[in-house]
Amino acid sequence: MAYSTTSKQSLHFKTKLYSGTGSSNAITGLDFQPDFTWVKRYDSGTNNHRLANAVTGASEVHSSNIANVGPDSSYFSSFNSDGFTVGTAADPNASGGSYVSWNWLAGGTAPTKTYKVVVVSDGGNKYRFRNSTDTATFGASAQTLDLQEGGTYTFDVSDSTMSSHPFVIGTAANGTEYSTGVTYKLDNVTKTYSQYTSGFSAATSRQLIITVAASAPALYYWCSVHSGMGGAINTNTTFGSSNFDGTIKCTVSHNSATGFSIARYVGTGSGGATIGHELGVKPHFMMFKNLDANVDWRVWHHQINGSGSLGDGTRTYRLNNDDYWNTDNSILNDTAPTTSVATLGSSTMVNASGQIHVAYFFVSKPGFSKFGKYWGNFETDGPFIYTGFKPSFVMVKKEGATGPWRMFDTVRADGVNPADKWLDANTNSGGVGSTDVQGNLLSNGFKLRDQANAFNTNDTQYVYISFGQTIVGGSSTQNIPATAR
Repeated sequence: MAYSTTSKQSLHFKTKLYSGTGSSNAITGLDFQPDFTWVKRYDSGTNNHRLANAVTGASEVHSSNIANVGPDSSYFSSFNSDGFTVGTAADPNASGGSYVSWNWLAGGTAPTKTYKVVVVSDGGNKYRFRNSTDTATFGASAQTLDLQEGGTYTFDVSDSTMSSHPFVIGTAANGTEYSTGVTYKLDNVTKTYSQYTSGFSAATSRQLIITVAASAPALYYWCSVHSGMGGAINTNTTFGSSNFDGTIKCTVSHNSATGFSIARYVGTGSGGATIGHELGVKPHFMMFKNLDANVDWRVWHHQINGSGSLGDGTRTYRLNNDDYWNTDNSILNDTAPTTSVATLGSSTMVNASGQIHVAYFFVSKPGFSKFGKYWGNFETDGPFIYTGFKPSFVMVKKEGATGPWRMFDTVRADGVNPADKWLDANTNSGGVGSTDVQGNLLSNGFKLRDQANAFNTNDTQYVYISFGQTIVGGSSTQNIPATAR
């Protein structure tokens, strides 16, 4: 049996069914506050998929099957401690409708992050931020920071360039100390504000640590000695924190345990721009959507056969279409993602100048998720795809030809095989299932048992994404074996 590195998968990903009411409807029972929710009505073929996340905000709704944009609070109105609330719109909440929701946890309600600060000469001394690996300094000074309420942030201000510039936080641009949730440390010893500022230059190690309070006021970071060095701090209730790993500053919420992150960024229109993802390893699956324009999704999978090498960034799919990969260097600039950034082309789909975009990043994690490929054989005794865990959600796409983004889960099947209640991410089909046996979700992978173009054509390659059920392993005593039925 495979074992998970995640303490309890159901606290990081969960499928939840619910009934629509036509009025404000709080969906509970997730056991966590989701950062990304994907909803589809499954008893009707007239309702679109609806997706929202906590980084861009619940009202910034988008759809996997159409190139729509938000904001519109009639779809999602909030993410809550045990679920989410849908509004009055029919797509996620028609009265009497049957809905499935897939929910992921990213950074959650209490992220932690460290920023290393330096001083540069830029029309006078200014604060700048280093990247997460401390190998480069972000290319613009006095940047506005996004800090999440409930998050704890350590500002490492030990660099020698900082010695005569005590870094502090206040409620005005160059004054008025803010002390709520703030800890000052010099040489690992906690200090008062006055001790911190007066002893700053003599110390070797210097930190300012803040846990951002709920409903915190507008804040600023500044030098207690010199004016004009710092910038503003946004402490919005939307999730995520500023990331300086790429050439574009973005706001990222990430879950290192499960290899999932969400990034919000404003495009520049320049090919070769980069954004950070905070996974620490190369992503295996990426999805991009422009939230300010009715343009296509772009999706990349590391097992796509690139024009030069596997997953080289030369080919992407459209999530809202069933066509096969497209070769277009304006999407990812013909560049595969690295352990810290994804590279963008100049396309309006991923990098429109001045427009807001969202990106979703995933990497395989033992016992929790896997992003792979397989070959179909067009037999009722189809291929078995090993994942190392019992999948609770699977999405499959034909790699080099047209075919839908076919989705299965164990919850709509009531945990009983065959898992024949499919949905297609690229259409509003209701997915009531097939009279044929389509596939079995087993204890360590999935087995295809149908001759189907969507997922089992002979001598054809498919890519897939999968997420697991709770299995034995990790630290939680609540984990249970995942057995096939």
